[in-house]
Amino acid sequence: MAAGEPGPGTPPPGAPAPGPSPAHDLLTLPNIITFARLLAVPATIWLILQKRLDLAFLVFVAAGLSDALDGWLARVMNARSQIGALLDPVADKALLVSVYVTLAAIQVLPDWLAILVVFRDVLIVGGLLLLWMVGQRPVIQPILVSKVNTALQIGLAALALFTAGLGPAMPLALETLVWLVAATTLASGIAYVAGAARRLKGLD
Repeated sequence: MAAGEPGPGTPPPGAPAPGPSPAHDLLTLPNIITFARLLAVPATIWLILQKRLDLAFLVFVAAGLSDALDGWLARVMNARSQIGALLDPVADKALLVSVYVTLAAIQVLPDWLAILVVFRDVLIVGGLLLLWMVGQRPVIQPILVSKVNTALQIGLAALALFTAGLGPAMPLALETLVWLVAATTLASGIAYVAGAARRLKGLD
């Protein structure tokens, strides 16, 4: 092989540099933290069912801190990835919904609220799938009422775990948050349905 000639596997001059391998894209530090948050879901469910709500509260708080940490690391390390962008909201939603359902099962939160929270998420996912099936590419961008709803859901779950596991009891604060979560859950669900209906109407 003459000097200066590219060897086997060497990209030709001017060709773009190869991107990171799928394994490299998967095993970034932010993604590993997200995987750990996914593993916190069954652990939290088990702790709640065992009535160890004090430990469940600590795991829930640690998961919330890890959510902020992996987002910050992805930015400063320039380690954003498609798998991370997909897994991060899945991990967050899986933990939050699981906590609501399990707390309702042991009668710490109202069962109707857990049903409402789950139904709203199922409704949104169903709407996204419907738009995709009719050839629309849905843009997943949380609206303001949805962001408020998520913040209230996290606050209620944390308060319920804290008061039931560590005390003291705060019935007024809990009841207030229950109704705020219910109202914003309904409002955000209606807003997403209305948005999907407008997009479907535009296809006529």
